[in-house]
Amino acid sequence: MVKSATRAFQIALLLAAPALSAEESNDYYRTVTYELPKGVNMEASGLAALPDGRIAVAIRRGEVWIIEHPLAEPPTAENLGYKLFANGMHEVLGMAYHEGDLFVTQRSEVTRLRDTDKDGVADEYTTVASGWGVSGAYHEYAYGPVFDREGNMHNTLNCSMGKKWEGAGAEGIAPLWRGWSVITPKGSAKARGFSAGFRSPCGIGSNAEGDLFATDQQGNWMPTNPLMHIREGAFFGHAEALVDAKRPESPVKHPGKQPDGITVAEAIQQVPGYCPPAVWFPYVKLGQSPTGIRCDLTEGKFGPFAKQLFVGEFVLSGVNRVFLEKVAGEYQGACFPFINGLQSAVLTLNFLSDGSMIVGQSNRGWNSYGNRAFGLQRLVWTGKTPLEIEKMEAQSEGFRFTFTQPVSGPDWSQIKAQSYTYTFTAKYGSPEIDAQPLAITATQLSADGRVLTVKCPELRAGYVHEFEFPELKSKGGLPLWHRLAAYTLNKVPVR
Repeated sequence: MVKSATRAFQIALLLAAPALSAEESNDYYRTVTYELPKGVNMEASGLAALPDGRIAVAIRRGEVWIIEHPLAEPPTAENLGYKLFANGMHEVLGMAYHEGDLFVTQRSEVTRLRDTDKDGVADEYTTVASGWGVSGAYHEYAYGPVFDREGNMHNTLNCSMGKKWEGAGAEGIAPLWRGWSVITPKGSAKARGFSAGFRSPCGIGSNAEGDLFATDQQGNWMPTNPLMHIREGAFFGHAEALVDAKRPESPVKHPGKQPDGITVAEAIQQVPGYCPPAVWFPYVKLGQSPTGIRCDLTEGKFGPFAKQLFVGEFVLSGVNRVFLEKVAGEYQGACFPFINGLQSAVLTLNFLSDGSMIVGQSNRGWNSYGNRAFGLQRLVWTGKTPLEIEKMEAQSEGFRFTFTQPVSGPDWSQIKAQSYTYTFTAKYGSPEIDAQPLAITATQLSADGRVLTVKCPELRAGYVHEFEFPELKSKGGLPLWHRLAAYTLNKVPVR
């Protein structure tokens, strides 16, 4: 889950408040709010789409519900058709449908749920993955599961923060694989370390190619919120995870004592094996606590963002959007605002059979926008295409922006652009540092009005390059919906 609020965190919320309303209004995506079953605290923490169009909803308090008719409108509890499928589990924080069954991640294991007598209720609970440390500390969350192309199972594990149970024994000293992603190979039930250096990796998912990604939370060694590309042996910077890098079976090579107080750009060069995030989310501007990840595989049913990632946002009660590309064989890319101001903190996302997005929510008693503590909402594309920056691609001397619709040529000199990085430190978070304006030396709009090439030769590897566009319009008169784009440039492309 996400971190608890600090005074600085609360101040940041107040500063952000004028930009948000109780529920964002737009012409492109309508919001459908589900009525919930009476007496059920539906803190939705996992969503799994079933082949017949139903949706399974896991809740943090250890239950799984099936919604028989998730597209029903009006979305009354009766029309939706809630049915309790499983219960009695311990803090479920994720769920997947795989090989005909539901798999849920509890605090200490992944459980496969089966309905063997076909009465609509799970009657078989089988442990299919375990082997990570649990000491009783408050923040020892486990997230997932996600299955890779080969059918192996992956989960992410919070660092062990807070007081541990006195009876935990050796696990109370160094709980195994905390701050790691773990893999449970197909055919096995024993999880092992896969990648390390996480703090609180609340979201795990895959892109259209099947590569794995995780979100994490600002804190020590995490200057702002990142999106990491998970791969075996990768180290993402959080030093507390390195205790298990000393194990002989660790795929992560221990980098030695980490420098504290250098820039992220310097860390990429100086820390052995450090893998920077594919994307940094600028703090407050693009959220304060990213959560669930879901790739748009709806083939255009959800709008013009096919195969891009959508990322839940806890504090701002919304969803952001990510475009990724590979440069020199590694992922990097841009993040954009999408929807803010939903009814509660977003934990999990999925797509329904009609291409709409279902959003699972719970604020868990922490700070978030919205007037409810938990719930379910559905985002439905109206069919009207917004004017947006569809994607932002890095070039050797600048960036190429593709818009969802042709734009008429505004005064491009009004673009505001800067680059900055963060401090790589054991202290909590980091402001944007070493910020410099980006000098734009040339712009060129394609003949069809959709592609803008911006030349700014002073690119800096290891820096975020942020653009704020002027109030431009499409040729049809639509205003640009979101003007902000932020590209994490780990490597500058060569010509």
